[in-house]
Amino acid sequence: MSVVNPIFPTLSIMTIAAMARARGHKVKILDLSMIPYNYNHVRDVIKEEAPDICGITALTPCVNQLIDMSVLIKDVSENIRVVGGGPHPSSLPKETMLQSRLDAVFVGEADYTFADLCDGKGLKDIPGLFYRDGEDIIPTPLPIPIENLDDLPFPAWDLYDPVLYAKYISRLLCRKPPVTAVEFSRGCVFKCDFCASKMTLALGYRKKSPERCAEEIRRIAALGYNEFLVADDIFTSDQKWATEVCEAIIKAGAKINWTCTNGIRVESANEELFAKMAEAGCYRVSFGFESGSDEVLKKFGKGGKASIEKGAEAVRLANAAGLDTNGYFMVGLSCDTEETMEQTIEFARTLPLKMLKFSIAIAFPGTKMFNDYVSKGLIKSYNWDDYHIYTAVSLFSHETLTFKTVQDYMNRAFRRCITLNPAFIFRRIKRGIVTGEFFWDLVYYFRFILMPTTNATKVRYYAQDRWPVLDFDKNKPSARQYQVAKTMATHA
Repeated sequence: MSVVNPIFPTLSIMTIAAMARARGHKVKILDLSMIPYNYNHVRDVIKEEAPDICGITALTPCVNQLIDMSVLIKDVSENIRVVGGGPHPSSLPKETMLQSRLDAVFVGEADYTFADLCDGKGLKDIPGLFYRDGEDIIPTPLPIPIENLDDLPFPAWDLYDPVLYAKYISRLLCRKPPVTAVEFSRGCVFKCDFCASKMTLALGYRKKSPERCAEEIRRIAALGYNEFLVADDIFTSDQKWATEVCEAIIKAGAKINWTCTNGIRVESANEELFAKMAEAGCYRVSFGFESGSDEVLKKFGKGGKASIEKGAEAVRLANAAGLDTNGYFMVGLSCDTEETMEQTIEFARTLPLKMLKFSIAIAFPGTKMFNDYVSKGLIKSYNWDDYHIYTAVSLFSHETLTFKTVQDYMNRAFRRCITLNPAFIFRRIKRGIVTGEFFWDLVYYFRFILMPTTNATKVRYYAQDRWPVLDFDKNKPSARQYQVAKTMATHA
């Protein structure tokens, strides 16, 4: 049982489904996030629905499931067109196709391009597509990022059952399930070397109008969702616009809780904005601190005016506004040393946060970190099942740290900052009593201390012996995927 299981309707699928439906196509979403991968269940649904097109989205840890489903679906019917998308396929489109039986891969935003495919448009005329032509895999020109997000239909939240998701979401992540995700803006202008968001959303920043944001909130409230989380990378960076969004939500009268579960830039912390967010129903903000070393922040490309001092100030301002504060930290960053990891742990320990989370920095495909490690011959495994932030497998050779050292600091981080941190425990107890959530804190605390901080994932596959084989040792991924992000950025 997971301690912090972020299970809620998948926003990217909802936005793509909405556009296809707006074009007159019948759409159904099969969400596998709540249960272990079960190929029999997938096969039964495919046989029952008999789709013309089956689209599969995948983060890196789920790519092997995508590969397996591509074989399974083609076994059900060769006439079903199977396509892929999402962060990993966008980062390694050709490699993903060579490893699977996909007919095509969508690169970047697929709101319009997937609908074009459903409309029957020729593959060579759809931008941002890698498709098969006999034995060849052909790329089309990259798509231009969507300029006016208000032109998109509302995400298809109604294709999900809110009641079902209320059973699975961790109560550490929400107060009043069911919860869903919304996006008020897309993109990010910063270049952290561990982040691959540019592969799907490009480098840049595009915003919906405040009025459109408020209408979406009224929509999800009417559908039975009690809470939402903002998925934006840098929601508060434009403070004037973020304030206007909050004012529009207040004016719309939708009484609904929300959180900024994605990281907020610490240098964008603002007392007046935090107060307005709280008035609009926000009760928690999360900060991506990553490191407790200013030198490391600069080296991995955090950018802007982010600093340890700004981070501490951001927490103080958010706490003063009555918001819960959550912090994200990493160990094993590309430029980390034992000294800087220790600095991160002590920084996290001293911050007056209500919640915090440590993870191992993983070089995911599509990131500069991954490309650098590939070019230096440091990647040790291309088994995508192992690519998750609590992995127990050494995926690459860090230039200064052994994987055991990183794991040791991961375990030390949780001990120092949570289980053996009286100040943190007192804050959680006090918060639990004030909010009435003490019972849930107690439940998850015992789950936490009984679970390892790293774990291995075992999946039973349908036809692993028939997966197309790609020898990454002989065909190492090039730096092309990072170039894709930079090229897309010129259009943003």
